[in-house]
Amino acid sequence: MSVIIALAALALLMLAAYRGYSVILFAPIAALGAVLLTDPSAVAPAFTGVFMEKMVGFIKLYFPVFLLGAVFGKLIELSGFSRSIVAAAIRLLGTRQAMLVIVLVCALLTYGGVSLFVVVFAVYPFAAEMFRQSNIPKRLIPATIALGAFSFTMDALPGTPQIQNIIPSTFFNTTAWAAPWLGLIGSIFVVCAGMLFLQRQRNKAQAAGEGYGTDLRNEPETAPDIKLPNPWIALSPLLAVGIMNLLFTQWIPQWYGKTHSLALPGMAAPVTTDIAKLTAIWAVQAALLVGIIMVLVFGFQAIRGKLAEGSRSAVGGSLLAAMNTASEYGFGAVIASLPGFLVLADWLKSIPNPLVNEAVTVTLLAGITGSASGGMSIALAAMANDFIAAAHAANIPLEVMHRVAAMASGGMDTLPHNGAVITLLAVTGLTHREAYKDIFCITLIKTLAVFVVIGTFYATGIV
Repeated sequence: MSVIIALAALALLMLAAYRGYSVILFAPIAALGAVLLTDPSAVAPAFTGVFMEKMVGFIKLYFPVFLLGAVFGKLIELSGFSRSIVAAAIRLLGTRQAMLVIVLVCALLTYGGVSLFVVVFAVYPFAAEMFRQSNIPKRLIPATIALGAFSFTMDALPGTPQIQNIIPSTFFNTTAWAAPWLGLIGSIFVVCAGMLFLQRQRNKAQAAGEGYGTDLRNEPETAPDIKLPNPWIALSPLLAVGIMNLLFTQWIPQWYGKTHSLALPGMAAPVTTDIAKLTAIWAVQAALLVGIIMVLVFGFQAIRGKLAEGSRSAVGGSLLAAMNTASEYGFGAVIASLPGFLVLADWLKSIPNPLVNEAVTVTLLAGITGSASGGMSIALAAMANDFIAAAHAANIPLEVMHRVAAMASGGMDTLPHNGAVITLLAVTGLTHREAYKDIFCITLIKTLAVFVVIGTFYATGIV
């Protein structure tokens, strides 16, 4: 019964998200409903001590990233930079390669260390402009961005700095470059299968006479008569964000050390900060500020008339995206604390093959919590020692365990209630009914890629 309660809460939230209801409202309803059926006296403490604690903690850490990412994306849109880059890409590659261009731009940013959420805000103006000029249905934009940002560069490509590739290293004593050949094979599979699927969907839409669409929501607002800047100038803020993110990641620990104690005259006691936990977040924020300043410097003439209105729109969008994701984070924390979740986790330990056990466990927990990093953290915290013992018994290198765990976290994490999916749909102005089916197909490809990698290891022994 406890397992049914946990799964029912998940099903309710997924249904609410798919039907277009606010996740900010239904995440606590679904989570606390499960608590009510488990222990009625725990509802209020669980709401305040678990749901709100995790939700507020997420906002505290990540809202500035959402805010700066939204402002950066809006300025890229208003300045005409997005149209300039798209025009140059179409001249160079033609309209048939529009989706591949967007996938590659997303991949470049995420592999450079830019947050997945920032990529959504930054790339959407380019994607909308390119899809419109290429007459590709707008409903395919979320799946295209998901392929580029939420898949192979998030967890499969060796060396990626995304958190999903870093978490396993703390459990298996490995590095971000663990199992490079398996990671490359998995990445190639995801890219090829994903692009074949997207091209098939585009061809079907074209055969049916479906174009970009009309009466759409949250469309980019670049003025039609704007003088487009040089595409290299337009591209420079985007490249600067990726490069400066890497540089600030190195500089911040050098400036502050491992910890920093803040003591101002009006403070009752010093505030000590663990720099290692905030380096990645601070680096992204600083890089986005550099990108915003560059857009303002190079494109101020085009922006200044709409700066006030555009900034208000960006702030509103960032608030909604951050609250949606934070609510998901709180939901996952509550569900993970219920006995049904623990029963499910124990049942997963019975799968005999170590790699399959790890893959199924991680991707299932990521799906339930709606978070790749959250589901993997829970799975590895509870079962890493068992995974390591089983790997040693089967002579499986821990580098392979690392790569399978990372890729599995990015499998079924993108179910309808996932925070990144909800953010992606909110930013693009689309609903689950309009665009989620294509995202789910990308999710299936990501999940299948894990088992392709496992099969490759057993067939060849390659690492």
